[in-house]
Amino acid sequence: MSKLPVIAIDGPAASGKGSIARRIAAALGFAHLDTGTLYRVVGLAVLRKHGDPSNPADAEAAVQSLDLSLLEDQALRAHSTSVAASKVAAILSVREALLSFQRDFAAHPPGGKGAVLDGRDIGTVICPDADVKLFVTATPEVRAHRRFLEHTANGTLITEAEVLADIQSRDARDSGRTVAPLKQAGDAHLLDTTHLDIEAATERALSIVRAALRT
Repeated sequence: MSKLPVIAIDGPAASGKGSIARRIAAALGFAHLDTGTLYRVVGLAVLRKHGDPSNPADAEAAVQSLDLSLLEDQALRAHSTSVAASKVAAILSVREALLSFQRDFAAHPPGGKGAVLDGRDIGTVICPDADVKLFVTATPEVRAHRRFLEHTANGTLITEAEVLADIQSRDARDSGRTVAPLKQAGDAHLLDTTHLDIEAATERALSIVRAALRT
């Protein structure tokens, strides 16, 4: 059986990588996995079983029965879920299990056509042999404005300056960490979305992907 195609999409927060990944997956009929939400899924699963996110046994049990339907659950964005996610993410066995899960998803995607994974270390750590790699980015100011509009639409009271500060801090943490830092893979295509709306960005990304896959 031939290897199914894998598309790795990395980039910082609010760069558009998630939206682009979902649209590419829909256009090609591939399965999509937003890896950044996996820790939230684990944390939410632990909470719904009335477990302790800091307890390795509770967190590991949630990983072993990972429910991908929770990827669409609105509760993933709740503050309590964020807190739980940060706790389960500190457990080494959870990180190792999710690494295996992500690689297995890429190798055996639902639907059996191909996989699109987006995150921060897909092309460098999770799927270094991906058929196509994209690194999606934009200026911190543009990304902060996009995230600010999302928060406003959701009724969150926050200033754009606060969002920008948070974006810059997160960029520093993601790029400066010793384990799986955010960085562009050497063979990844750079896609700067600073001056692109989502339709134009997706069109450009699809052009790159189709050329690489010859589809």
